Amino acid sequence: MDVAVAENKDQQGKGRVGTLENPETYENVPGHIIPIIEREFHDFDNEAEQFLSGKLEEMQFIGFRLKQGVYGQRQADVQMIRIKLPFGGVTPEQMDAFASVVEKYAPLNKGHITTRQNIQIHHVPLRDAELLLREIAEAGLSSREGCGNTIRNVTGDPWAGVAADEIFDPTAYGTAYVRYFVRHPTTQLMPRKIKTSFTGSAEDRAISGIHDIAFLSRERDGVKGFEVRVGGGTSIMARVAPTLYEFVEADNGDYLKVAEAVLRIFDRQEWLRANRARARIKVLIDKIGIDAFREQVEAELQGEWVEEREFGPELVERLSYAPDEEANAPEPPLTPSSPNGDRTEFERFLAGNVEPQRQEGFNTVEVKVTRGDLTPEQFRGLATLMREYTGGSARSTVQQNFVLRWVRDEALYDVWERLTALGLGEAGAREITDVVSCPGTDSCKLGITSSMGLNRAIKERVESMQISDELTKRIHIKMSGCPNGCSQHHIANIGFYGASLKVNGRQMPAYIPHIGGNFEGGEVVFGKRLKARLPSKRVPEAVERWVRLYEAERNEGEEFNAFVERVGAEPFEASVKELTMPAEFSLETMQQFIDWNRSSPYEVVRGEGECAI
Repeated sequence: MDVAVAENKDQQGKGRVGTLENPETYENVPGHIIPIIEREFHDFDNEAEQFLSGKLEEMQFIGFRLKQGVYGQRQADVQMIRIKLPFGGVTPEQMDAFASVVEKYAPLNKGHITTRQNIQIHHVPLRDAELLLREIAEAGLSSREGCGNTIRNVTGDPWAGVAADEIFDPTAYGTAYVRYFVRHPTTQLMPRKIKTSFTGSAEDRAISGIHDIAFLSRERDGVKGFEVRVGGGTSIMARVAPTLYEFVEADNGDYLKVAEAVLRIFDRQEWLRANRARARIKVLIDKIGIDAFREQVEAELQGEWVEEREFGPELVERLSYAPDEEANAPEPPLTPSSPNGDRTEFERFLAGNVEPQRQEGFNTVEVKVTRGDLTPEQFRGLATLMREYTGGSARSTVQQNFVLRWVRDEALYDVWERLTALGLGEAGAREITDVVSCPGTDSCKLGITSSMGLNRAIKERVESMQISDELTKRIHIKMSGCPNGCSQHHIANIGFYGASLKVNGRQMPAYIPHIGGNFEGGEVVFGKRLKARLPSKRVPEAVERWVRLYEAERNEGEEFNAFVERVGAEPFEASVKELTMPAEFSLETMQQFIDWNRSSPYEVVRGEGECAI
């Protein structure tokens, strides 16, 4: 099968068509999913030097580096490196590699877990980017096509392979999908990026509904296959992906064939390229409907390209891979530790962060990572834990956490103690204090507000409330530094996106709230946008008022979203009406005109986001 990038393909948009061939062999070792090609590092170094010396125009260079996963920041002369972790999977050796490159090249001394299960490293000087890419490649890590109009990191259920409710583990098929489409001729300069997910259970922990294309495990008469959904997404014109096919076979390669047909159709939509902000496959589906799109897919599947690709079981078998974590599962510890005295904190950790696997005697441990940020010491500490107490790998999550897998019952206290020593032993993963945010103005060109700063402020406020009510703990809070959906604020129970206010010629950072969103239980619901614009410094107070409103006026056993549905938006808007009134600038109110974690007066500074290049 030849999936080399076609040099004669008529490509629209910015950047160059790739020219490197896709290897025919793959290294089936844990974590080595995306093939590494040495020449790519030489290419990047050469292109970067030509740009820095003025021999290559900026827009041409941007298109090139984006496909290498190197993204521009709002700060001049530094880059964000987006390293892809397919399905969030990562090995101890890769965690050590993250620690090393963060120490060497990241001035803020941290790596960041994204809601797409990537690891991002910020503020890297351009001349250091090639060195960083080379170093992570030694551990099997790649940023190839982590940005640009490509297939982005393929996400998946962090509990795949160990969840009790799983139909079958889709990991191996997801690996084949990643390998098939990286450097594929159709997916180099599409009208826009494509986000893909794989999930194996009805709980849908990969949140299929917000993806451009999603695969959900299904089984018919003993045959494995996928339900295929197409056309979901957040941000502008949020849509839940409808079902394209109820069942497409997996082992015979049909799911790859259907995916390519979908992407070939999308790639030909020249009218979508005219408006980059709306150049998403969901716009096409919304315009013509899923039935008409299915007819186009059926017609596309009759094309000559199908025979040229040689789809079939041999292709899937060659590209598939999933590590055998059970074979590497640890033996019971010889001298396990146990609590001596007060067990309160440990029991809280067990209740909030630990779930039994379907394999008896083993557990998953979800590590709560505040704001998704890890230091080199924490990367290394987690690597050591993984070697000693897991099946050899872990997975990042869309909640910006890490899931340790194959942890023995007898080792749970030891693991908690070790995590606590690393500053990672906090209970309450996926609870109200586990606040999610994008980087916002800390690095993003599109950022309007300091969403990371607001994350910190809300977490501190919620912690000070000392919430013990189990229903309240289930509330999810997410925030983005602009209207786009990087934090997935649209599907939070309480979500915010960055905006601004102008008061007598002075700008004030602000947020627009959404309430009643959902991403759990296999159902995606976009929250209601409230008629309110809250000054940033008043948002934590608004959160507390809404939580107390819910606790005071809900029915017995009524969950937050059910309460929102019953009472509507008006009580939420009324409870914060006074908070929405902008303050006049004075010495007493000056702090409201300064964003979180900032020291100078606020102003909207927004560049062209490279996600649309």
